[in-house]
Amino acid sequence: MRSLAIDLLKIILALFVVGLHIYFLRDSYPTLSYLLVNGLFRLGVPVFLIITGYYFSFVNDFSKLKKWLFRIFILYAIWTVIYIPLWKEGDAVSNIVFGYHHLWYLNGTLFAGIFLFFLRHRSPKLLISLVFLFFLCGYTIQYLGNSHFFEGETNQLFNRYPMYRNFLFDCFPFLTIGFLIKKYEWDVKRNPSLWLVLVSVSAVVAEAFVNIQILKLPKKESVDLLFSLLIACPLVFIYFKNLKFKTDSKILASISTAIYFIHPMLMYYVYKSENLLILQYDDFIFISSLILSGLVLVILNQKLKYLL
Repeated sequence: MRSLAIDLLKIILALFVVGLHIYFLRDSYPTLSYLLVNGLFRLGVPVFLIITGYYFSFVNDFSKLKKWLFRIFILYAIWTVIYIPLWKEGDAVSNIVFGYHHLWYLNGTLFAGIFLFFLRHRSPKLLISLVFLFFLCGYTIQYLGNSHFFEGETNQLFNRYPMYRNFLFDCFPFLTIGFLIKKYEWDVKRNPSLWLVLVSVSAVVAEAFVNIQILKLPKKESVDLLFSLLIACPLVFIYFKNLKFKTDSKILASISTAIYFIHPMLMYYVYKSENLLILQYDDFIFISSLILSGLVLVILNQKLKYLL
């Protein structure tokens, strides 16, 4: 039996990722948009990584690691090919090596998984220390970039996403947190209350508020790494994991994956296409297309197996 609560959480997380990519409400309510896009919605990817890390604990020998890596690599290769029309005119090398747009997640998870596999028997103190060390490195690079601390080419370098949004500084910390939760049964020993979860999520939004109002980070620049995510994301995962709702269907999890993979292509054709005639209905067209495409992908995956 699967956890229905976790599968529903995945749907919410996928919609969070969609919301941050379409810069939800940025034109009409820029401040609220920032608190959502660079605050609340940033829960999406880290919680996905924690879920992946939780089940990575079952990858306990090299044969299982090979199967796990093969699965991720095939997904990465297939979707990289599917998105060729969108990235072929850009920096092809960067898009292949680091991952086009949202596909960086697969690339980062793959290499973070390899790194974690060889560290899996190390002490929890060492792993937790590495989590904070690598996250701090990524956060520092991100902040120096967002604050435009440097000038010229150095500033451009620090504002490149792969500098901090990569397997070591982003994926490894949260993958390891999920791994440790399972290995040491923190989800069994601790059951956070709903109030604690809500407070931790509020802290994420509050940190976004500090970034925009006190640190004066630019409203139109992304902030992927927030310190509060290190607390909020594990609490959100454990809370939903401990809810006693079960299902024997995988369809919700498949739909969430489908939404994640297909939404940038739909964004391109709905929001950026010059051939779209009824622009005032673009949001409705996008959401409708996203739901329909997600269902179609789930059906296709039952035949092809490697799409999701």
